[in-house]
Amino acid sequence: MERIAESIKNIWNIPELRKRILYMLGLLAVYRVGAWIPTPGIDAQALEDFFQQQQGTIFGFLDIFSGGNLRRLSIFALGIMPYITASIILQLLTVVWPYLEKLSKEGELGRRKITQYTRYLTVALCMFQSLATALALEQTAASAGRAVVPHPGWGFRFMSMITLTTGTTFIMWIGEQISQRGIGNGISLIIFAGIVVGLPQAIQAIYINFREHTWGVPTILILLAMMLLVVAAIVFVERGQRKIPVQYAKRVVGRRVYGGQSTHLPLRVNSGGVIPVIFAASIVAFPTTLGVVAKFGWMQELSRQLGQGMPLYNLIYVVGIIFFCFFYVSIIFNPDEVAENLRKYGGFIPGIRPGKNTAQHVDRILSRLTFAGALYLVGVSLLPEFLMTGFKVQPVPVVGPALDDFLNRAGLDFFTTGLGVTFYFGGTSLLIVVGVAMDTVQQIESQLIMRHYDGFLKKGRIRGRRG
Repeated sequence: MERIAESIKNIWNIPELRKRILYMLGLLAVYRVGAWIPTPGIDAQALEDFFQQQQGTIFGFLDIFSGGNLRRLSIFALGIMPYITASIILQLLTVVWPYLEKLSKEGELGRRKITQYTRYLTVALCMFQSLATALALEQTAASAGRAVVPHPGWGFRFMSMITLTTGTTFIMWIGEQISQRGIGNGISLIIFAGIVVGLPQAIQAIYINFREHTWGVPTILILLAMMLLVVAAIVFVERGQRKIPVQYAKRVVGRRVYGGQSTHLPLRVNSGGVIPVIFAASIVAFPTTLGVVAKFGWMQELSRQLGQGMPLYNLIYVVGIIFFCFFYVSIIFNPDEVAENLRKYGGFIPGIRPGKNTAQHVDRILSRLTFAGALYLVGVSLLPEFLMTGFKVQPVPVVGPALDDFLNRAGLDFFTTGLGVTFYFGGTSLLIVVGVAMDTVQQIESQLIMRHYDGFLKKGRIRGRRG
């Protein structure tokens, strides 16, 4: 504790670092204030009653990532997800569209152009999502038949589109300002703030369940132990690396001898971070959004089959996570370039011939690590699904009804109904919270060490998700 207190004191002794942290906290405070400004034309109580009915569904899932903004339909109700989706779409298009691929190789000017395209695409996605949200709310009523939108029509729809699109654009600006003038990744910190703000409510829910004897002491202890195990697993895997040994040959230049040292090439177990999970969730949630708006029978049936806990939802979610893990890693890491750079500077992997053989060796190791990281993301992401809604097995063709009947007769019906546990005890939210916390501490640690101050750790430096 003394060392942590000393490190915090060192932070405030550095004017530039202190200014960056205060700037970051100030913008996050602005974000939280905006989360309480409602969108015009909404009956707040009817909307609250509606979301009470939707706990454990896709709406409850999206509400958690918006920091409760969706439940209140504040001006930040769409959150930062449209910007993230636009960024990922542009990154994927960079691989298949030669124009964007050329821009990505033009240095800072090309990156600025791609960032500008990302902003334009974000606005387009916001306009579509805000219109879909307005149409869905016009068709929504609380349990007592009380309409969420008292005066529906194009006036409400246009006002919602303008308000929600402007709100997300402002969040995007806040995230960019935090990244440039604050500490940490601004977009990640906004998501982090949205999730963390709901933790007191989750703790309160546990206390209420305990007070009303819904959960006993053993149940709460098991849940706390599960939470600690998930956090430990996330920290362990996010810091996990496979170090490939690299040897550099000696070179004589004039009277000096260069090279001859041994080093390693670090390959992270989870190179894609949480991006594959977010993108897979966006893909699965898109038909559900259309199903709320569209009145086509097949679209509504597809939306129902893609509800949380349904077999089709779980199948597409798992396949999507694995696919985007490999796809994203293929974008950010090129084994051929790594092999060429090693050969250019006189490096080689012991026992492996330089060039094509080195590239194949690195690609083989990276594929195995990516598959292991994808399975880890699948496990972490499906845990909250099981805790909240369980896994519905009855819709599974042929064996579904018999398996569902067997689980009910065996007293294992919690497998299909879930445990009713809040989302904060596992899954993507904890993955984001722990990962962003590690990244931010890593950046502060680097700033302290750069200025010859001791960091938070006694030995070495902390490694974040991207460290």
